[in-house]
Amino acid sequence: MAEAVAPLVGSTAEAVFDALMARERIGTTGIGGGVAIPHVKLEGLENIFGVLARLDSPVDYDAIDGGPVDLIFMMLVPAESKTTQHLKVLAQISRFLKDCDTCETLRGCTERKKIEDLIAEWTRSQAA
Repeated sequence: MAEAVAPLVGSTAEAVFDALMARERIGTTGIGGGVAIPHVKLEGLENIFGVLARLDSPVDYDAIDGGPVDLIFMMLVPAESKTTQHLKVLAQISRFLKDCDTCETLRGCTERKKIEDLIAEWTRSQAA
């Protein structure tokens, strides 16, 4: 994921990977239910950047429930970002991905548009 995201955020794959691994050494970001939300502050970013990956084959991630992970939402945050903003976004992502029905729908989606629609619908429901 670091290799795919690095050019999009103006960083190197090594910098992204190293930051993510340093964060994982503090404690796993595998939240259970096949989901991980790796997140780090990164120098040079101007905005929060997130990417959702659905893996064809689950991987061992040292998740809190001991299970493998197949849904990963990676969040990169500007190093200068206020922690409160970062934590609010992280909490929203966590609520979204802790919902079993949402995760099953994501796992069954075959088109990017359907995933975008699911996220947009959930966002609207949270604003109401």
